[in-house]
Amino acid sequence: MATSATARHKFIVYAPDMTDGDAFQRRLRVRQTHLDRAKELVDRGVIKVGGAMLTPESIESPNADKKMVGSVFICEADSLADVRKLMETDAYYTDGVWDREKLVILPLALVTPLP
Repeated sequence: MATSATARHKFIVYAPDMTDGDAFQRRLRVRQTHLDRAKELVDRGVIKVGGAMLTPESIESPNADKKMVGSVFICEADSLADVRKLMETDAYYTDGVWDREKLVILPLALVTPLP
């Protein structure tokens, strides 16, 4: 499959939260900073899809508490290093919300179009 020299690549980002007792409070404390930056990256066309991962119990009923346990993104960038730099400068990364040891960023070959 031929691509132009300026074609940007797609990446999947899996960023699970730390599991210590204070992780959720750290998430809430820097959440607005994280969301503001994510909006900027969406506006720039870098983040194509993103959101919080929830526990399975979060969807068991309409009134169930939505327990966030991490984040997931589909990004478009020139390189994996570019995406890694973006993730490593996110408030969730720098403030110890995401588990740095479990962060996964991989190239993605989409079969279906993005929404």
